[in-house]
Amino acid sequence: MKHAGKNPSARRRATLSGLIVLVVIALALSLTRGSVDLSWGDAAAALMGKGNALASAVVLDLRLPRALSALVVGSALALAGVLMQVLLRNPLADPYVLGTSGGSAVLVLIAMMAGAPHSVVPVAAGAGALISMVLLLLLARSSGDWSSSRLLLTGIVLASGWGALISFLLSVSPAQQIQGMLFWLMGDLQPVTPGWWRSGVVLAALMLSLILARDLNLLAEGDLRARSLGLRTGLLRLAILLGASALTAVAVTLAGPVGFVGLVIPHMMRLLVGPDHRLLIPSSMLAGGALLILSEMTARILWAPQQLPVGVITAFIGVPVFLLLLQKGASRGRP
Repeated sequence: MKHAGKNPSARRRATLSGLIVLVVIALALSLTRGSVDLSWGDAAAALMGKGNALASAVVLDLRLPRALSALVVGSALALAGVLMQVLLRNPLADPYVLGTSGGSAVLVLIAMMAGAPHSVVPVAAGAGALISMVLLLLLARSSGDWSSSRLLLTGIVLASGWGALISFLLSVSPAQQIQGMLFWLMGDLQPVTPGWWRSGVVLAALMLSLILARDLNLLAEGDLRARSLGLRTGLLRLAILLGASALTAVAVTLAGPVGFVGLVIPHMMRLLVGPDHRLLIPSSMLAGGALLILSEMTARILWAPQQLPVGVITAFIGVPVFLLLLQKGASRGRP
């Protein structure tokens, strides 16, 4: 009996330790591999400020900022995916299902059409995500109902409206701007650091999610059971919605709409560590960060010297992996 009691704790430590090692390996590979390969020693020397000019420029100005941004974006999307799947009680929910990325995309495309500098793009993306979230709150709350079905239907309609606006903007945009717009819409990491406020939002969301992990477990089992145990489901749903929207906004301001991370990673981690959010949340964030770091590296290498949008790589990875997870879940009798 003692061994049985220790197994979950030991598995938790082993899983988290393995994922931390995976993130470290992914970061190391990202710094050394690319159109210009560097040795481990050159990369380490550049990080300590002792490398040659070429290695320092490649590592500090290009690869390290992109790797850190990929880590933040992947972690944010994975956590947002976990929260959205609890909120909507739908395993197919992802961070973009409620239209947050659509609002961001519309304002970013308008900024690009206006010839705004690239530094305006994150501001426009954040403003668009905020507008979309406010619209969702107003529309979904109009009847006083915070049910999963109403939130989902309202989000789908809102996302469809943003999609129509995106199509219109692309159709009337100048030809020389189309490629930049499409790159952003497919998810495109820039060599900029994530910044303290984005990292702060992700860390705050992680801490709050871990504090509420037991409540998330109850809500995932159904509203009736959660209410019978005294859980204020309406307030918790609002907190989840705001948290997931903020995380999605952080990701979109850095990289545009990067698909499949928030959909595939929570599924994969549930099969690996189970549905307990005390373990599922940190595991998903680490796995999401590692996946996007490796995807960013692959986007630089696969078609070098041309660089692909990172969203293309996550789609190529996500589609077959998700189909495999669905097949595996069906073989185990899971929905």
